Amino acid sequence: MADDENTTRQPPLKARAPQPRGDRDENPRGMSLLGLLREDFRTHDSDPTQPGFWAIAVHRFGNWRMGVGPKVLRAPLSAAYRTLYTGVNWAWGIDLSYTVKLGRRVRIWHHGGIVLGARAIGDDVQIRHNTTFGVLSVHDLEGKPTIEDRVDVGVGACVLGEVTVGHDTVIGANTVVVRDVAPGSTVLGVPARPVKL
Repeated sequence: MADDENTTRQPPLKARAPQPRGDRDENPRGMSLLGLLREDFRTHDSDPTQPGFWAIAVHRFGNWRMGVGPKVLRAPLSAAYRTLYTGVNWAWGIDLSYTVKLGRRVRIWHHGGIVLGARAIGDDVQIRHNTTFGVLSVHDLEGKPTIEDRVDVGVGACVLGEVTVGHDTVIGANTVVVRDVAPGSTVLGVPARPVKL
């Protein structure tokens, strides 16, 4: 038997969108920073005490500053961003780096234990506490999830690795997603499995 017949074939890796590098303003197009902040404020019930609003506001500011040039003029804005980002992380436990491509009307319902290290998060996504979006393995630090539009993420959910969660999906509480999820699905369990409700 030939050696190549004994070798297990690995499926080809799907084409990977480039990881945002953080070298430009990735805020949604067509709205000013103030317009985005007003919309985010309304999304968070126009309540200035909502930690989710402040995390998103700092994210928006972090992206906006990348449109300021030359770099020497951006330096004080970058220092302010790092201070605000660290403050939100330490005070409320929400880690949302400006390098995540964030859509419009994203709602972070609670605070604490939230790490949103996704490649992209779409429009109208609902996120609850103790949620993690991030890498699955130290052997693939670029493998981050993409969350499409109108996804509802339950408490304690983890979405890990180079996966896509399709639009209009519900991820149940304490669910661990490590494979792509088809649009319009409801998934529960560890690992996540589609269910019919």
